[in-house]
Amino acid sequence: MEEIQLIELKPEDTQRASELAATAREIWTEHYTPIIGAAQVEYMLDKFQSAEAILRDISSNGYRYFIAYNGQKQAGYFAIKPDYDAGGLFLSKLYIKKSYRGFGISRLMLNKQILIAKENKLSHIWLTVNKNNNSVKIYRKLGFEVVEEMVTDIGDGFVMDDYRMKLTIQA
Repeated sequence: MEEIQLIELKPEDTQRASELAATAREIWTEHYTPIIGAAQVEYMLDKFQSAEAILRDISSNGYRYFIAYNGQKQAGYFAIKPDYDAGGLFLSKLYIKKSYRGFGISRLMLNKQILIAKENKLSHIWLTVNKNNNSVKIYRKLGFEVVEEMVTDIGDGFVMDDYRMKLTIQA
């Protein structure tokens, strides 16, 4: 494996956004189908992980997307959004392809998020994660704690049954 590079996706980079949507489809289909079922995976991919949705998040909704590259290949990605009202950084997405898990990429991504949070004078990073997702263990290992249980209606009869997790950033 080559050294992992984190590249920020720009709103005009439609080619990378399309590649990212394909990466999302690969990860989501493999990882989430057993947890939430194929119908909800397809709905969420179309609504939240399409190239159009990604570019809209960047250009209109204040999100920043970073793609992890191993050479020319996408290994994973994350998306963040400052939540100034709450004083935190919202970690909206963090996904790594199965073949790249276990190589410290999530730690590399988290270190970048901590740096951005500090630059924006934010005191914590927060996220939501499905209660049945084994990633809960990884987030705990990275220092996150469960602070709330929540069920969110996302439309078309689907809900997200999640934990809200938080990582306090040391000044």
